[in-house]
Amino acid sequence: MSVKAFELVPAVERDLLMGDKARINIECIECCGKHLYVGTNDCFIHHFLLDEVTSSKGKLSYSAQKLLHKYLGLKKPVAELRAASALERLIVLCDGIVFLVDMVTLETVPSAAGGGAKIRGVTAFCINENPVNGDPFCVEMGVLSSKRRTVQIYMVYEDRVQLVKELTTPEQPCAVSLDGYFLCLALATQYMILNYNTGASQDLFPYNSEERRPIVKRIGREEFLLAAPGGLGMFANAEGVSQRAPVNWSESVIGAAVCFPYVVALDESFITIHSMLDQQLKQTLSFRDGHILQDFEGKVILASTKAVYVLVPLPLERQIQDLLASHRVEEALILTEGAQRNIPKDKFQILHKRILQQAGFIQFGQLQFLEAKEHFRKGQLDVRELISLYPLLLPASSSFTRCHPPLHEFADLNHLAQGDQEKVLRCKKFLISYLGEVRSTEVANGCREDVDTALLKLYAEQDHESLLDLLASDNACLLADSVPWLEKYHKYFALGLLYHYNGQDSAALQLWIRVVDGDLQDSTRSDLYEYIVDFLCSCFNLDLVWKYADWALRKDPTTGVHIFTRRPVCKGQTQLNPDDVITYLGKHDQALLLYLEHLVLERRIQKEKFHTHLAVLYLERVLLLLSQLPTDEEKLTRARERLQALLRESNLYRVQFLLGKMENSEQLLLERATLHGKLEEHDKALHILVHKLRDFPSAEAFCIWASSSRDSAYRQQLFHLLLGVYLDGNPPGKSQTAAGGGSGDLEMAAVDLLNRHGEVFDAVRVLRMLPEGWSLQLLRPFLGRAVRASMHACRTSQIALGLAHSENLQLLHDRLKERKKPIFVSEKKGCHLCHNTFSEPSVVCLPGGVPVHTHCIAQRVRDSPTKRQLTNSSNHT
Repeated sequence: MSVKAFELVPAVERDLLMGDKARINIECIECCGKHLYVGTNDCFIHHFLLDEVTSSKGKLSYSAQKLLHKYLGLKKPVAELRAASALERLIVLCDGIVFLVDMVTLETVPSAAGGGAKIRGVTAFCINENPVNGDPFCVEMGVLSSKRRTVQIYMVYEDRVQLVKELTTPEQPCAVSLDGYFLCLALATQYMILNYNTGASQDLFPYNSEERRPIVKRIGREEFLLAAPGGLGMFANAEGVSQRAPVNWSESVIGAAVCFPYVVALDESFITIHSMLDQQLKQTLSFRDGHILQDFEGKVILASTKAVYVLVPLPLERQIQDLLASHRVEEALILTEGAQRNIPKDKFQILHKRILQQAGFIQFGQLQFLEAKEHFRKGQLDVRELISLYPLLLPASSSFTRCHPPLHEFADLNHLAQGDQEKVLRCKKFLISYLGEVRSTEVANGCREDVDTALLKLYAEQDHESLLDLLASDNACLLADSVPWLEKYHKYFALGLLYHYNGQDSAALQLWIRVVDGDLQDSTRSDLYEYIVDFLCSCFNLDLVWKYADWALRKDPTTGVHIFTRRPVCKGQTQLNPDDVITYLGKHDQALLLYLEHLVLERRIQKEKFHTHLAVLYLERVLLLLSQLPTDEEKLTRARERLQALLRESNLYRVQFLLGKMENSEQLLLERATLHGKLEEHDKALHILVHKLRDFPSAEAFCIWASSSRDSAYRQQLFHLLLGVYLDGNPPGKSQTAAGGGSGDLEMAAVDLLNRHGEVFDAVRVLRMLPEGWSLQLLRPFLGRAVRASMHACRTSQIALGLAHSENLQLLHDRLKERKKPIFVSEKKGCHLCHNTFSEPSVVCLPGGVPVHTHCIAQRVRDSPTKRQLTNSSNHT
């Protein structure tokens, strides 16, 4: 994938270099700042001054001014030039001799002893750009000697050179590069790394220097670029390890340089530019007759045999924008991140964020939503940039304006989709997902209203299930913008929630009531009526409760009464007065009944008027059912059961009042019996149950109920009363036949009563009450239980008596033991009970020999409940 990363700009034209001398060719070049030195095949060095010129359109060009040229006098081509700016010297290789030339005058520098500072028999040399010598006025140089298999290390000074190290290599080296203590050498058949300080070496990979010209190029600290077999540019560090993937360049490469993040290679016809970040070929430039490619302090200079050119890199930002314009997102991001080391941190962060945002919009336009979301997140995109693509989603009050220059090429979502509604829908679903994720993060800081309002509009339009969750939670939706949108899509329930969130509960209730009444259509909740009731239950505004409760009760009194019965009890919340509620419910009979049941049966409020009111309503309901023909037995049974339960369980209603209301009703005899029981008129109650109703189980149940909270003697009294009723036979003035079966039923009821509840009765008293003619066989269960109970009571009493006697003997024994011991009493000794000292010898001794005051022990005995009562389960033994 191509990208325009460099432009080839002429620096020194042919006419300026050689005039009309056609046979002069460029052999080597060196650049130091603005100063360019060119070595030619006729043994001349030419010195030029290069000035950069930028046109009004921002295009860069070079203006070259020739300062000097100098003949070296050796009649051989100048093979190599290197500048030592700290020494103001040029290091020159010509005719196998290395010597020093003044950078200004181009005169050969004589040595301090009067001769030239020269090294003979040299095939190639290099400068150590990472010197280990701390002397700033000294240059380290690696030299390949024409002697077989020798590498020499020199120190170059202003007027002399000094040999400091000489090393032998396995083969004759033909190219060298130096970094610190590490030499990277191209031998005849392989590359190797050699540490000239320790002598350690590391073979790299084979290479035939006779077939291809070797390339050894230092590109960074302890890292080198090498020409490998197969047309590969290999990277190797000082340990011999390649930490970058190789680049695939031409088989005939004759020169290479690095201008990060690119590798520039020169062959016979082309300049190729590869990325070090993804190893892809990015640009190819045609360049005929090229034979020199060097980089000088980040500036890449090329030369043909006749002219010099500069390969000018385009600004990285322009390259990145070109890639983005071609929708090559990944390449743009790789290039951006790779350029980090060349850009100041603050500037890079701004650039990187913008590139990520642009990349996100490109992938958004391609519907690659996952990738787009990740780039938006990393680029910290102002989410309103995305929202603004969707027409009408931003609130009218939003002050947002799009970034300039723009991050994308889209006018809006319709422009992006080009009428494709499926694409529009997918984009809206993505925005719903994205806004839902970022609304509670730092991304939404400062624009929460815009985000939440846009999300509400999308939810409403798409009929999204999360609309209610948004409105029921903490949100910043703008009411003015949201109302028409929710009304447009008939989201009246959601609109009510929004009104409620903004403190407009009355508006919410009015809207919901219109939906329930059918004036407005919204199928969001089928149980909206129940929701309104629950809403009023928890509403703090009592005026609203009173205002709308009547509507709820008219709609359904059974559910509507929940407004009052399910109202939570909260601190700081004004509670409804039950008296006010009862008055309010006066025209809603069913609701009133349910509310009184709530007060009496659930909340257990102990107020006579509530209990009496509820009992009266129950009674009126029963009387109404009794008056209807035909009578609904099922409803009547349920109504009587509720009335009877209240009459039995409550002790607060007005008994005489209720008794008066049902006095003439012969169908409510059971209820009347219960009321007589409440008045302690047990004989009347039992008379009704036994003689009028002939309901013997109910008579027994009555005795159990009436004595449930009393002692055993009271229960015994009631059962004896019931037995007496049974044994007395028919009431006065009523014949046996009229009684419905005579006294036989009552006698059998008496026998059953004794046999079932024998433990309650006093057996002796029962035997006195029973008729003489009764068979003992009928009373066998009762008599057997009575004898067993009597024997048990007797034996229990004997055991208790024995234990008391034993305890008494033990106390007497302890007392005798204590009498034999002396008791010491003094004014310094204190009483164990009151802790005061003794003032007289009269004391009482506690067990263990502890003396106490006599008045203290007397007080303790008076205050202590030590009296014991031995009681029997029966009063006969």
